[in-house]
Amino acid sequence: MIKNMNSIYLVGLMGSGKTTVGKLASKKLRKLFIDSDQVIEEKTGVIVPLIFEYEGEEGFRKREAKALEELVTKKNIILATGGGIILEKNNQKLLAENGLVIYLKADYDLLVSRLKNDRTRPLLQGVDIKKKLKNLLKARDPIYTMIADHVIDTKNKRALDIVSEIEKIIKQL
Repeated sequence: MIKNMNSIYLVGLMGSGKTTVGKLASKKLRKLFIDSDQVIEEKTGVIVPLIFEYEGEEGFRKREAKALEELVTKKNIILATGGGIILEKNNQKLLAENGLVIYLKADYDLLVSRLKNDRTRPLLQGVDIKKKLKNLLKARDPIYTMIADHVIDTKNKRALDIVSEIEKIIKQL
């Protein structure tokens, strides 16, 4: 199977800038921008935190996997994935085999500053955010790195700088 390099899948922890960078990159590269969480919300008619509340993380992950199966069939897109999409082996395979996977590797301190007052992220409710982010980063970083075709360290970079890096990657293909 020939990998579809026309589609770009952005992976990384919540708060790493996948949606912001994805929207900007889609305009620059003339690709359709899709946010997997938004697709799930449109299909269910409810917001992600509500899905977590009623179905738990497991229920949400099932919906996420189903949505990804459809999304990887689309061509010429930039997909901002949910931070935990890589937890399922089949999702890892779908991402790795169907598009260019770019890991937006965000600095821990930056993630803490971006997310410390965020009340919309289900995994950060009622927990010590610093500890939770540290644990998520420790568990997920190796998976993001493993499936990524390219890793972009986002530390001290503006979204437009990251988009420029993505453009350079595309030109080298």
